[in-house]
Amino acid sequence: MASSLICFFLISLLFLMIFFFQLSVHQPLCHKDEHLALMQFKDNFVIERHACVDPFGYPKVDLRKSQGIDCCSWEGIQRNKYIGHITGLDLSSSCLFGSIKSNSSLFCLSNLEYLSLSGSLFYGQVSQEISKLSKLAKLDLSFNLDYSYQGLLELKNLDLNRLIHNFTRLEYLDLSSIGMNSPIPMGLANLPSLTFLYLTKCGLFGKFPTAIFQLSKLENLHLDGNYGLTRSLPKFHSSNPLKALSVANTNFSYEFPTSFGLLSSLKYLGVRNCYFSGLLPSSLSNLTELTYFNIWNNFFKGSRAPFFIKSLTANSYRS
Repeated sequence: MASSLICFFLISLLFLMIFFFQLSVHQPLCHKDEHLALMQFKDNFVIERHACVDPFGYPKVDLRKSQGIDCCSWEGIQRNKYIGHITGLDLSSSCLFGSIKSNSSLFCLSNLEYLSLSGSLFYGQVSQEISKLSKLAKLDLSFNLDYSYQGLLELKNLDLNRLIHNFTRLEYLDLSSIGMNSPIPMGLANLPSLTFLYLTKCGLFGKFPTAIFQLSKLENLHLDGNYGLTRSLPKFHSSNPLKALSVANTNFSYEFPTSFGLLSSLKYLGVRNCYFSGLLPSSLSNLTELTYFNIWNNFFKGSRAPFFIKSLTANSYRS
């Protein structure tokens, strides 16, 4: 009797092992509607080697050569391994040339959590339809540049707050070199999961909202090259998680607050070519994690090499 039970148990275990092995090997294919959406998306673009900003870039996905093949096997495609939906599309530096129109099938990929179209030659207006991708946690449309390194994408004449409103899950946002020519949308302060925010060279102007500095998860904030952007640094709290802050080539001004020394996780600080003035507070000596500190071309008083920066390497300190 005991031997029969052991035999039954072993056979059952064997069947379970076979089942899970087959499940891992024969995972579901791409859904037909998502496969079709990708094929239609690619048909709007031309693959051109010169369209890569990155000299090491290459076409990650040549959809024309992949017809009939499970799209989940294409480089740059990520999917949910249980139900097969496409959750990630990484076409960064993929040598693509074209515009993203309002009727683009890209916006049919409603399960996307990750989208990167950076480093190619996408041009024109970014459609409001992109807000349909409400599950996005990472969105990177940065550095689509022409040969003179000018941005080709635009987010002009749009209600940016309305655009951002649906992105409640967003953790990473990079819109660098996208022409906006507008104030910073206040809606960014309503993204509780936002951790990385890159808005360099966007033509932003006006006062930067203090509330964005106070986002509880924001670790990286880069605003370089927005010459019309103004603000004094706010009062910081010890719970602030900032690791990198760069406002170089902006109109940020006034004195550094003493509370700046409470940013105990700060590793990178770039404030060159701004309008900061006064004395640097001695509380900066508390920033023991700081490895890059560039304060060149401001209006600070006192020593050009503050005593509390001695721990920095020669290459990381600029006064």
